[in-house]
Amino acid sequence: MAPSLPHIGSSEGLKPGLRVQIILALAGLMLLANVPLFFALASVTRATLLSARTDAARSLGRAVAAHVGDAMSSGDRAALRRTLESHVGENGALALAVYDREGKLEASAGDPSELAVMRPPPQPYGESTATVRGTTGRALEVTVSHDDSVVVARLRTDEDADRAAPLVRLVALYMTTFALALLVFAYFSLTRLIVRPVEALVRAADRVASGARVLEVPRGGARELTDLGASVSAMTTRLIAEEGRLRAKVAELTQTTQRLTEARAHLARSERLASVGRLAAGIGHEIGNPIAAIMGMQELLLEGDLPEETERDFLVRMKKETERIHSILRDLLDFARPEQASASSAKPEPSDVRPVLDDVVALLSPQKSFKEIAVVVDADVALPRVTLPASRLTQVLLNLALNAGDAIATANRGVGTLRIEAHTKGTLVEISVADDGPGIAAEVRDRLFEPFVTTKDVGEGTGLGLAVCRGIVEGAGGEIFVDPDTSTGARFVLRLPAVA
Repeated sequence: MAPSLPHIGSSEGLKPGLRVQIILALAGLMLLANVPLFFALASVTRATLLSARTDAARSLGRAVAAHVGDAMSSGDRAALRRTLESHVGENGALALAVYDREGKLEASAGDPSELAVMRPPPQPYGESTATVRGTTGRALEVTVSHDDSVVVARLRTDEDADRAAPLVRLVALYMTTFALALLVFAYFSLTRLIVRPVEALVRAADRVASGARVLEVPRGGARELTDLGASVSAMTTRLIAEEGRLRAKVAELTQTTQRLTEARAHLARSERLASVGRLAAGIGHEIGNPIAAIMGMQELLLEGDLPEETERDFLVRMKKETERIHSILRDLLDFARPEQASASSAKPEPSDVRPVLDDVVALLSPQKSFKEIAVVVDADVALPRVTLPASRLTQVLLNLALNAGDAIATANRGVGTLRIEAHTKGTLVEISVADDGPGIAAEVRDRLFEPFVTTKDVGEGTGLGLAVCRGIVEGAGGEIFVDPDTSTGARFVLRLPAVA
């Protein structure tokens, strides 16, 4: 079954969606832009109010200075005091003081605590504005110079901050309301234009992954999402078509594999039957002639009237033919018996190659066919042990050496050289038996280790020796083959695993 896409409500849905991420990003951007703007507007508002208050205080100071000058010119102290008191109060100055050119206080009016901390301005007198800390809070002190006097007016500025607070709160309320309205609008816009079409596309793709054959593309949303849905629909159609073709290919490959399996089974049965046929033909060929001879001689013996010497001769021949049949059957059993299926369950003992070579040479020496054959042994001084028992290795090498001697006798009238070599090749021990005889024909070489295949004349060999040798060597985990690169004579190679 095809794997399904993750649903909206699955564990993937615990992650912030596209809509939430955009809203959070937009909120962060608005916060980043509006907070500095809010503080800038608040600072500008306070600065503007302070500037207006400063201008008003400066104008008030000039007006007071003019009135004070007129009052001082008249010499009426009471009028001067009335003039000062008319300019102090809730909507006026906190305190007013008039100093002469020497810094002596001429007249004052206003808050006594403020007057107590007021000091004459430093000379030379002029017009100036300064922010000071009074007893009632921060204040603005304006100094205005007159012809013979200087007027100092102290005005309250803390109330300016109080006047600016409502305006600042109004600006904050406006910015917050605008931001929330924008976020709500963005939320619903994103839901309608992006999120819902994307969710519909995901659900449609999930249905296709669950087995639906058609992708229902949502029609709503932005143009880009509609184009995306059309592209996904086209891709789904192509994937479904490719899936159909792939299924057809898989079915075709399954059928082809089934046919190949059946053909291989038929071929294996045919090969087994062919092997059995060759084996039966070989057995019939090898045993047929001795049995025919035995049957013929038995008929003659049954007819009687034969001299005693002839009967004895027939019996001796019948015994030889029977022994021949027994030898063929024994070799056939040796060929069919695996090396591991021995009477003892113990693991075969490995053997030293060098003593086996000496035993083989010693067994070849008494043979008549080796009277004129030179046996040369070339082996490494230190050879590792091999997995084949000594008796079996002797049997294989002696069989190869006797075959080589027969080949030399056929080609060179019994004169030649037999060369036995043994060398270490990595984790293997390679033993070769080579002769300078007539060699092996190409048409026989590939079948040389099959049962009843022989290059000897009829009656001189059963064709089971090499087959038995191959069974022995392969049963020990090695291999035996004819060297195809030998130009003269024949060279048989054994490769056996070395024992550490």
